[in-house]
Amino acid sequence: MSFQRKRARQKQIVWLFGKTPKAHGVIRSAVLGGICAALVSCATGPRAPETASRGDTSGSVTPLPRMNHFDSKPAAPPARSNSDMARDFLDLHFALEGGRRLPVLTRFEGQINIKVTGQPTETLHKDLQVLLGRLQREAGVPVRLVPNKTPAEITIEAVPHVQIQRVLPQAACFVVPNVSSLDEYRRKRNQISTSWADLRRRERLAIFVPNDVSPQELRDCLHEELAQALGPLNDLYRLPDSVFNDDNVNTVLTGFDMLMLRATYAPELRTGMTWDQVAARVPAVLNRINPAGARRASNPLASTPPRWAAAIAGALGSNKDDNPTVAAARATAIARDLGWVDHRRAFSHFLLGRAKQPTDHRLALAHFQTAETYLPSPTLHAPLRALVAARIAALHLRLGEPEQALSRTEMAIATARATENAALLATVMLLRAEALDQLNRPSEANALRRESLGWARYGLGPDWAIHARERGLAALSP
Repeated sequence: MSFQRKRARQKQIVWLFGKTPKAHGVIRSAVLGGICAALVSCATGPRAPETASRGDTSGSVTPLPRMNHFDSKPAAPPARSNSDMARDFLDLHFALEGGRRLPVLTRFEGQINIKVTGQPTETLHKDLQVLLGRLQREAGVPVRLVPNKTPAEITIEAVPHVQIQRVLPQAACFVVPNVSSLDEYRRKRNQISTSWADLRRRERLAIFVPNDVSPQELRDCLHEELAQALGPLNDLYRLPDSVFNDDNVNTVLTGFDMLMLRATYAPELRTGMTWDQVAARVPAVLNRINPAGARRASNPLASTPPRWAAAIAGALGSNKDDNPTVAAARATAIARDLGWVDHRRAFSHFLLGRAKQPTDHRLALAHFQTAETYLPSPTLHAPLRALVAARIAALHLRLGEPEQALSRTEMAIATARATENAALLATVMLLRAEALDQLNRPSEANALRRESLGWARYGLGPDWAIHARERGLAALSP
């Protein structure tokens, strides 16, 4: 079977807001539901009616400001040992998600031309230019954007998400070798090899992204799929600071991801090298390009057993025959029995808390608080810590505890800004505004709501989605 990026885009907006989509067509519903999906009844249909927002008593819809954009900054280098990351590099490059081993390293050799075809949005072009600039500066990858009539090693085709679903029903976006368009993939998928396992050289790839989703959703697709097109093919749950992780907690390429890509295109390596050849050279490569990591003590995490990954898939709703609550409890038990004290155990409790949230607020809160105990690092674990904090804040609001909710939102807002997660940023701002309302501080609350709207336009998309989020979060107040 061909290896493609088949999983749905299960980024932190999904972890935060409740549902795990089985296909991109329902991701928007998952986004709309937000935290309220797990706590209250709120509209998540194809078009939610627009009503007045929390701070408006006139019955009119709140006018929305212009979309906000992040000023993208270089990612901080990973605060981990080079010896541990050498192991990560090998596992990322020499295996596929299903466990199949790859015989040789593959990468592009020479200049990498990238073009955009289909019906791209304005934000796609803007975000792609930012991403290419980061890849050039932070990873030293020789990428450049060329006109769409020019031959290119990588073609990014923007199409309606329904066209992607017709080809791969479970996919939000995906990348395939040896084709340049979705039409070519449909016509030739049985005639040419589109399997990564059969690939020995990277010469021509296509990335298919949806053009009718929120700008953030589209940007996240660009980051992960372009990174996979250029470099690692595997995903590892043990990575706390990477997009190459099926927990999808990170939305944009991290310092670790840029380091892996810089190592991939190091002159000491080349296409066709075996595992033994790469293993002999990559430690020196990492020490050269990341000298700080050579001084850090090794702290390797155990490999992730398939039974825990299967339980997590069930908890996320990927397995229709598995009850999410039972699966989350199973993942938590496995993590406990293995003696894990890392982010994977935290993620297990996070998902179990999420499953319990609609029916038992106090038990859900306990699981989220337990998750926090396995996320000690304010930098390494920041994105997941922010998601947990947002869930805790929502529960405190629901339980009529605004002071506790307010204390949880400040860190989450700072992390959402730093990690360029507009959906999370807008939502936590609205949570904080609700807490301020409960504390009888309406002017501060309304100012924060107004600030959140520009981020919501980027993170959530259409106006009706934003207003649905506002109504849902307002309903959290007892």
